[in-house]
Order: sequence, then C-alpha cells, then structure tokens
Amino acid sequence: MIGECNMDIRVLQYFLTVAQEESITKAAERLNMTQPPLSRQMKELEEEVGKQLLIRGPKKVTLTEEGQLLKGRAEELVELFEKTKAEISASEKEISGTIYIGAGETKHMAFLARTAHCLKSKYPRIHYRLYSGDAEHITERLDKGLIDFGLLIGTVDISKYDYLRLPVKDTWGVLMKKDDPLAKKEKISPKDLLDKPIILSHQAETGSDMRKWFGRDLKKLNVQATYDLIYNASVFARSGVGCVIGLSGIINTDGEGDLTFRPLTPTLEAELCVVWKKHQTFSKAAKLFLEHMKNAAENYI
Repeated sequence: MIGECNMDIRVLQYFLTVAQEESITKAAERLNMTQPPLSRQMKELEEEVGKQLLIRGPKKVTLTEEGQLLKGRAEELVELFEKTKAEISASEKEISGTIYIGAGETKHMAFLARTAHCLKSKYPRIHYRLYSGDAEHITERLDKGLIDFGLLIGTVDISKYDYLRLPVKDTWGVLMKKDDPLAKKEKISPKDLLDKPIILSHQAETGSDMRKWFGRDLKKLNVQATYDLIYNASVFARSGVGCVIGLSGIINTDGEGDLTFRPLTPTLEAELCVVWKKHQTFSKAAKLFLEHMKNAAENYI
C-alpha cells in the first residue's frame, strides 16, 4: 500500500514537471529519465482519470481544462506529502523540521518572528515557510493541512479552530500622499472619505468592521481598486489613484518618503489571532513553537 502511494505521488510529481516545462522531453531531462517511459506514465495517468490532461502540440505541451484542475490538486497533494514526509523523518534526537505559517499583512508578524528567534539558538535546525494572504486564503490552506498555523487579522469566524489571541492589535487608517488635503488632518472620519477615491483591502471590503465604521454599504463609496497586498496598493497611492485604507506600520512613512498615514476616527482596531486545526497532530517543532508562543503571549507587557 505504501509503495502504491509513493507511485501515485511520483506520477503526480512527473505530471507537474511536464506542466511546468510544457514539454515531455524537457521534463524527462529534468527528471533524469528518458522520454518514452515518461510519455507512457502520462498516458496511463490520463487512462486512470478517464480524461485527456495534455494537449501534445508540435512545439509545446499545454493542459486541458481537466489538466488545469488536476495541476491545482496535485500541487496541494505533493506539498502535503512532502510536509508529512519531512515531519516523519525528522531526527528523534534533535528537534528539526519546517514550521508552516500563513499570515495576513501586519507589523505584528514580529510577535511570531520573536518566537522563532527565541528558538533559533537552541534549535537551529527548525526552519520556517511563510505564506501571505487574506483570511480566506489562510484558512483554506489550514483546512487542507498545508500550514500549521494561521495568523488572522480582524473579525474572522474562528469557532472551528483552536486559537491564541495575541496581546496586540492593529490600527486602521488612511495611507495617502503627503500633499493630499486629507494629510492636514490628524485623524480621518467617515465623512472625510465619502467623495474620495479609495483603495480598499479585499478583507475590509468583505468584512463587517469597515462597513460598521462607515455606517453604510461600501459599494456606495468611490472604491477605485481593491488589494490583497498593501505594498501594491501603496504604489497605486503614489500614482494618485486614491487613498489606501489599511493597517498601520506595514508601509514605512517616516523620513523623506512621499506617503503618510493617518488613523481613523472613531478608532478602528483589528484583533489578531493565531489559529490551528482542532485536534491537530503537530510535529515536534510545531508543538515547541506553539508552547513558546503561548508563553510569550502570557508574559507580554
């Protein structure tokens, strides 16, 4: 049974290599095998799923619609397999391995970074893989077992997870050019933004906190763009597309830069939670990280 599982994973890895190289010949070279057996494996995979996966053109190989679907699933399965294999094969004597963390953009990622730093001197063989995204993307990866922990920002349904609420909060505000008339204000109210072109985060657009703060349907506002990464939004702000509604401390507004940040009034804060799956079986490294993180939260001043 284990051999069959390994073969299935290996064939998926072959398929992903073909998809990346867009050529069976180039994929075979990368895999250190000859072209005929790889081509045969791909045909057998198509027979197994009962659909054509590859369009074999004269110059390159492309994926069918079914091939695109398999590619997405295969990437998740291979990643989960590699993660599990690494956890199982980790040394019994020395705690090692990779901890997988997904997080939204926040300056308080530093809280997790400090935990990692505390572990570094005693456990130098623990490594980290970081993923960025909004709450929807992070929880999706968490549910599929692709990450160990998710750092979620703002009002998010965490009822199906175990969690640690961090002793810090983020502050919402407006990121804008320094010569914008709004920059003269110390704080920004809802009425200040009613006629302004706005660049809004995807999470704020779909969440309830920002809607309550504005006191109206966000679709009635002059939203010029939405974003997942505030750095990209800041580039739009510099180009004069609009003012970015985002969290403080992510984009540096000190010094001679052309952007500034003003907090919202009434104050709007976002809580932060680290979540993980209930009844999760952690690797030794992830379990140790969680213990240190809980201790840091309890002793945070």
